[in-house]
Amino acid sequence: MRDFLARLPKVELHLHIEGSLEPELMLALAERNGVTLPYASVEEVHGAYDFSDLQSFLDLYYQGMSVLQTARDFHDLAMAYFRRAHAEGVVHVEMHVDPQAHLVRGIDLAVVMEGLSLARREADRELGLSTALIMAFLRDRDAEEAMWVLEQAAPYWEMLDAVGLDSDEQGNPPEKFVEVFERARRLGIPRVAHAGEEGPAAYILGALDRLGVCRIDHGVRCLEDPALVARLRDEQTVLTVCPLSNVRLRMVERLEDHPLPRLLDEGLNVTLNSDDPAYFGGGMLDNFLACHRAFGWDEETFRRLAGNAIEAAFVDEARRDEWRRRLAEA
Repeated sequence: MRDFLARLPKVELHLHIEGSLEPELMLALAERNGVTLPYASVEEVHGAYDFSDLQSFLDLYYQGMSVLQTARDFHDLAMAYFRRAHAEGVVHVEMHVDPQAHLVRGIDLAVVMEGLSLARREADRELGLSTALIMAFLRDRDAEEAMWVLEQAAPYWEMLDAVGLDSDEQGNPPEKFVEVFERARRLGIPRVAHAGEEGPAAYILGALDRLGVCRIDHGVRCLEDPALVARLRDEQTVLTVCPLSNVRLRMVERLEDHPLPRLLDEGLNVTLNSDDPAYFGGGMLDNFLACHRAFGWDEETFRRLAGNAIEAAFVDEARRDEWRRRLAEA
């Protein structure tokens, strides 16, 4: 099964590029840029990865990204993940980036975009790996700030495959960002949003009805609302589920307790993703393998999951057709 899953053409729809920062690179960039971290070794960094909830993870997440200072840093960060993903049989990566988390540190948006754009071109040229870019807004910050960031991103609108909404759900419903997402709609930019991870099923409804999103990141708490489940099934709304992330952030105690099998049984349009692989114990192949061990899924189930992601990707039909062919031959 490992060989099959490794060669399966995998499309990742839910990846936070800042969350791909491995301890080794974190320490190297800290030394390069003269940033002092409270860790002296890779082992000490790993020792901090014991999260009680989403907020405890975010605290470490924002601390880690303090080492990202220059366009070269963002390039190196992205290329490190792209090479890893390519080696694991990933053919396409859709990465979220959080501009606000860098702007508040005094890192200009141009620096972020220059580094990521260079890495995207390099990944396509050298690895044959395609990528998409989702500019995410931090939902625990003001909607006015999010709107300001969207307007500041005007030089890069054509580079954005979507805008998104992430960070702490608690007390930050989708409705808070209606005007921002309406502005993105008028600009012709697709919309996605985290919902139903720690937040309730009502946040999924809000993201669909008020933000006009084309897919839901996470979405596992949809099962609390049978009417919502029926709607998601009827509309085949894509759910970008992140199994190992849900375990590490204590959404479930063990992967065996995860609602993924029920989501599939309900006929929902589920995809598998890594979320923040450096912090949550694995990339795409690790998530696929973990699901095989936990649920005993067969090859056909994994083909279905990989196919769901292929159909949902922000890509042209030529690439999609190529991946469909590879999927059939896997």
